[in-house]
Amino acid sequence: MEIPEQDVAHMARAVELAGRGHGTTSPNPVVGCVVLDAAGAVAGEGFHAYAGGPHAEIVALAQAGRRARGGTAYVTLEPCDHTGRTGPCSLALLDAGVARVVIAVADPNPKAAGGAARLRARGVAVTTGVLTAAAERVNEEWLTYARLGRSHVTWKFAATLDGRSAAADGTSQWITSPEARADVHRLRAASGAIVAGVGTVLADDPSLTARPAAPGPAALSPAAPAATPDASVSRLAVAGRVPLRVVVDTEGRTPQDAKVLDDQAPTLVAVAEDAGTALKADLLRLPRHQDGLDLHALLRELAAREVVSVFVEGGPALAGSFIAQGLVDRVVAYLAPALLGSGRAALGAAGVRTISEVHRLTFDDIAPIGPDVRLIARPATQPGREK
Repeated sequence: MEIPEQDVAHMARAVELAGRGHGTTSPNPVVGCVVLDAAGAVAGEGFHAYAGGPHAEIVALAQAGRRARGGTAYVTLEPCDHTGRTGPCSLALLDAGVARVVIAVADPNPKAAGGAARLRARGVAVTTGVLTAAAERVNEEWLTYARLGRSHVTWKFAATLDGRSAAADGTSQWITSPEARADVHRLRAASGAIVAGVGTVLADDPSLTARPAAPGPAALSPAAPAATPDASVSRLAVAGRVPLRVVVDTEGRTPQDAKVLDDQAPTLVAVAEDAGTALKADLLRLPRHQDGLDLHALLRELAAREVVSVFVEGGPALAGSFIAQGLVDRVVAYLAPALLGSGRAALGAAGVRTISEVHRLTFDDIAPIGPDVRLIARPATQPGREK
């Protein structure tokens, strides 16, 4: 069935609004809503800005006021039908007298789903499946978390044009520009956890903290425009969010005086369940997997702690393990206009023995960041993520 142009246009605006909540709604989804009055004119708009705050529908309905009666609401995710930190959006739509609700994506969370059924049962016309792909893309971190029961993974790396992340002597500061590094901090701040391997901790002693500065968080998808600069950072402060630092350290070799164990942010050190270590830290013991840890188990444990998305910044070995285990949902690469010719590659062994096993990606975005280029890509096939 052909979707009316009006439905497409208003849902596209709702998707755009949803993108403004990136980085501040965890562990909730990003959601956008547009409310029309009975005559078809836009009466209210809203998006979910931070966890515990009003949902997109509530914001849009408040803006619309009495004009919502007899109108239409466009929502990127099925209106919730349960009481959590806020009340059910399905009831709010009914109380406002909305006559029609258009939904892009059904809610996969059984605790919150059922809004569409309730609306239909009360005589509201409900249309589903409008701009589903775009709405799933803008909300992909949370949908991965809700559907697969694990955190969504973004792998970030910086390299020269010939794919080197460090020189032959191991030095790597700085391959990319201050502009690229500032962009990384904004993306770090939008994640639930920043993940690195013990090799990176031993070699570089990083803080693994997020220090965002204006301009605000950069969008990770053309369908997901960023929030205004100061608004996004201020919402992070309101939400009280500081990304968790995670060190993947199979044998527990992290030095006790490492910066990653300071008091700037909480830290979790993932070690093997049989590792003998005297490290005084918050340890997460996990099963072994080949030469390291079971990263599926790590992501499930992080999801259980309501970590929706992780930002992997470890060295080539850790990145290779995530890719080999099929756990990278998105790649963010910063390429500098420079050549090294030798030195450490950005990616280590990733389970590829022959060219037929190559990990194929598709580009989402290519953008200049200062003198560098930022590439955003994702696996060509992502089973289970977009259904």
